[in-house]
Amino acid sequence: MAGCLSRILVIGSTGYFGKFMVDASVRLGHPTFALVRENTVTSDPGKAKLVESFKSAGANIIYGDIYDKEKLLVILKQVDVVICTLSHRTPHLYEDEVMLIQAIKEAGNIKRYIPSEFGFDVERLDIMEPAKSLLGVKAMVRQRIREEGVPYTIVCGKLAANWYFLPKVGQVGASGPPIDTVRILGDGNTKVVLVKEEDTATYTVKAADDPRTLNKIMYLRPPGCVISHNEMIDLWEKKTGKKLKRIYVPEEEVIKNIQEGPLETRGSYMIAHAGFIKGQTMIDIDSSIGVEASELFPEVKYSPIDVLLDGLLPVND
Repeated sequence: MAGCLSRILVIGSTGYFGKFMVDASVRLGHPTFALVRENTVTSDPGKAKLVESFKSAGANIIYGDIYDKEKLLVILKQVDVVICTLSHRTPHLYEDEVMLIQAIKEAGNIKRYIPSEFGFDVERLDIMEPAKSLLGVKAMVRQRIREEGVPYTIVCGKLAANWYFLPKVGQVGASGPPIDTVRILGDGNTKVVLVKEEDTATYTVKAADDPRTLNKIMYLRPPGCVISHNEMIDLWEKKTGKKLKRIYVPEEEVIKNIQEGPLETRGSYMIAHAGFIKGQTMIDIDSSIGVEASELFPEVKYSPIDVLLDGLLPVND
């Protein structure tokens, strides 16, 4: 079976999304290659352990980086699909991805490039600064991919469930699930898409070989992952058997928190404002360039929000 599947290279394999991509690729039977910098293994015990887990699972570890063009071209000749998971926080993300795109074009054998996205649709995003400029770099990468004529699939249209919002049941600035009161941004009725990171990776790897996703934007919008904050709190109250006092934070106060609040929460407020108030994960899908993952791959057993919330409940001894 593995012989019929694409050989997948994951760039940024030890990062937040990279590890999920490696795991999904191996699990779905693809010959999997993880690009790892040698100093990552020698300087970070946690990532060294992660690399060992990749090896145990059957992934091929390739030591190197994208800056060694000669070696990168050799690596690219060994694979069919490249999934990039470099962090958008990297100040030189655009230059790094362009370097990678140009190497892919020169190699000439790559059937699909999946750029580092997995969040909002950056070309249609209404979000406050500086997040708009930061994420706008990804829109520039998209344009460069098209200009270079590299075959691609873009995966986006949701927020990562476990990264921030789900463990806090949708709140910003909280340390965990609500106990007595819950702060809800806006009126709490805007729908938002929260997809488990493992499921994002599964859909991404499934798309790698599918002709229906070639040169398309694939939005992740499984029905069980679409929810409003009020609906999420309703579920939480039902699971805990405890009624919460709901404090609704008007948009004006949210914007003030973005502009004047502590630096450590401004970014989360920007993302929450775009997702939970402006509805930026629920934009219309243009069928001429976009497809929806759960419709293409109904066989994927994703984790709905209802189930993910169960994981936050206290364990009874």
